[in-house]
Amino acid sequence: MQTVVFKMKRLVACLGLALSVTHATAQEKTYAEHPLTAPFIQEMNTEFGFLKEPLQELFAQAERKQFILDAISRPAERVKLWKEYRPIFITQARVDKGVEFWAQNEEALARAEQEYGVPAEFIVAIIGVETIYGGNTGSHRVIDALSTLAFDYPPRAPFFRQQLKEYLLLTREEQVNPLSLTGSYAGAMGLPQFMPGSFRAYAVDFDHDGHIDIWKNPTDAVGSVANYFIKHGWQPGEKVVVRADIKSAQKADQGLSDSLDPKITVQQLQKLGWKPRTRLDKKTNVTAFRLDAEAGPEYWIGLANFHAITRYNRSVMYAMAVNELAELLVATRKD
Repeated sequence: MQTVVFKMKRLVACLGLALSVTHATAQEKTYAEHPLTAPFIQEMNTEFGFLKEPLQELFAQAERKQFILDAISRPAERVKLWKEYRPIFITQARVDKGVEFWAQNEEALARAEQEYGVPAEFIVAIIGVETIYGGNTGSHRVIDALSTLAFDYPPRAPFFRQQLKEYLLLTREEQVNPLSLTGSYAGAMGLPQFMPGSFRAYAVDFDHDGHIDIWKNPTDAVGSVANYFIKHGWQPGEKVVVRADIKSAQKADQGLSDSLDPKITVQQLQKLGWKPRTRLDKKTNVTAFRLDAEAGPEYWIGLANFHAITRYNRSVMYAMAVNELAELLVATRKD
C-alpha cells in the first residue's frame, strides 16, 4: 500500500495559499515542544502516512489558547427551564432570517428533501439554531482549538485527540490549509457546526463541485445536515413530537424518561394516564418528557425523529427549539 504523502508545500501550492508563520503572543505558546506532540505526530505517521516534518511545522504554528481551557472548564450553568431556554432561540428575528435563508437556498433544500426525506424546515431550523444561518460560525482557528483541548485538557483529551486526527485527515482529503479553517472554541465548524469526525462521516458534496465546503457553501451545508439526520434514524413523513394530556401528574411522572433513548411504549404511558393528542401505535417506543412552560407543565412524547434531532445535540430542549422553529418557519412562509 502506498504511503500517503502529506506535504505542506505541495498542499499550499495546490491551493495557491501562502503558509505564513503565525507568531504566538507572549501569553500563548505553540505546540512545537509540547511533550504530547511528538507521540501524536508519530501516530499520524504510522497510522495514516503523514510525513513528520510538515506536521512539526504545523504544530509549531498551532497555539495553546488559555481562554479555551477556561471556557470549557467553567462550572456548568444552572439548567434552564424551558420557559427560559425557549426565548433564546425562538425569536422573530431568527424566524425572519430563516425564511430569507430558505428563499435563497430553495433549490438545494427542495433537492435535499427529495433525496433524503428530511423536510426543508428542519434543515433550516438546525442551521438557524446552530449559527443563525451562518451569521456566527466561530472565529477560532480549528487547529488551535483542537490542539489545546487534545493536549491540555485531560478530562476529554481522548475525544479531542481523535477529533484532531479527523481534522488533519479532512484537510488532507479536501486539500485545504489546516491553518485556514475556523470554528467554535471546541472545534465545531461551519454553518451546521460539525465536529471533524461528523464532517468526515456525514458531510456531503451536495453541489458536486469536487469539494465539501460547509463554511461558505450553503448547498453543501444543507445536504450535510439532511444526510446527518437520515443516518441517525430520521423517518420521512413522520412527526417529531406529540403533546399529551395527563390525568394525574404524580402518576404521569412515573413514565418520564431518564434518558433520551426511546425506551417506554405508548401503551405503558397510557396506563400511567398519558393521553396523546395524536393517535400513536401503542407498541411504539418513545421518549416521554415534561417541560416547564410559561403556562405551567407540559407533557410531550418524542418519536423517532425527535431522537434523531437529539443525536445532533443531546438535549430535550434543543430538539424542541429546533422543532418549534421549524413549525414557525413553515407558518411564516404560508402567510
